[in-house]
Amino acid sequence: MNKFEWKKGGQLKRLLSNDIGIDLGTANTLVYVRGRGVVINEPSVVAVNQKTGRVVAVGAEAKQMLGRTPQHITAVKPLVDGVISDFEVTEEMITYLLNRAQHDIKKLFGPRVVVGVPSGITNVEIRAVRDATRNAGAGEVHIVEEPMAAAIGIRLPVRDPVGSMVIDVGGGTSDIAVISLGGIVRSKNLRIAGDRLDNDIISYIRSEFKILIGEKTAENIKIAIGNMLHGGSPLEASVKGRDLVTGLPREVIITDSDVREAISQSISNLIESTREVLETTPPELLSDIMNRGIFISGGGALIPGLAELIAEEVKIPVHIAPDPLTSVARGAGIILEDIEGFREVLIEHDDELPHKK
Repeated sequence: MNKFEWKKGGQLKRLLSNDIGIDLGTANTLVYVRGRGVVINEPSVVAVNQKTGRVVAVGAEAKQMLGRTPQHITAVKPLVDGVISDFEVTEEMITYLLNRAQHDIKKLFGPRVVVGVPSGITNVEIRAVRDATRNAGAGEVHIVEEPMAAAIGIRLPVRDPVGSMVIDVGGGTSDIAVISLGGIVRSKNLRIAGDRLDNDIISYIRSEFKILIGEKTAENIKIAIGNMLHGGSPLEASVKGRDLVTGLPREVIITDSDVREAISQSISNLIESTREVLETTPPELLSDIMNRGIFISGGGALIPGLAELIAEEVKIPVHIAPDPLTSVARGAGIILEDIEGFREVLIEHDDELPHKK
């Protein structure tokens, strides 16, 4: 079969398959379906029955089970720090999400999928993502780094000879990247993100109040009263947990200043890493970034005062991306609209030519 016939066959295959973008996150996984937008936003949690080996629940339903399951049911997060830690459970989760995204639009071939992954992950980790997605039913898999996908989702001119800077603060990792001409010029991947901040809050409350709380409670505190801005009227929240001295339940009131103190070291490390990336950025690109500012996306962008604090420290304007939670998923969707035009931004893709046996 000649090259033209293969190209024609590839076009036919695309007509008979779906295009799906996946933001495979440590905390949440988002699914974008071409022509419909973001259709799924579920926590990256899977509940498994250890007796039967079957999946009991996926997403929000499974997250409700965290810390509340009997011995034979385990609620797990199959992704740790942005990469797959449990291959089989990740495969089950992706299968569930793909089936749910396509439940009313079944087509002949498996979907063409673009998956966002953290910057700087290893070839082995990339292969794990690709294989899990393929085993879940995808017909064609393309992989893009999350800061690149976020920049595309924000509609930054990533393919132009101009510097753009993105800080993507997710659940497991934060990606800081300078982008130009369809590639990442400078980047840094940190294990400082939403989950780390939750653990900081747990440690602080255990240390200061001698109370043990769970991850879900810490996350609720962060969302409710997390604020990096000093001044203004104080915010308060009641916290229920187990007293480490008596072993009995106890309730205390904590304020936004407690949360600010709890997460201050992690936020300082994030800002220091941003400064390090800027220090190694070529001067011409740095000039572009100073003119256009830094863009912050991901769930961390929603922490009040974080953008202002970073701007104050690095002396460059910082803008919060519109709808920062969906930036990566929307970027994957834009790539799907013009897969050939964005091929240079992909770090791995399936070719249209037949696989050699």
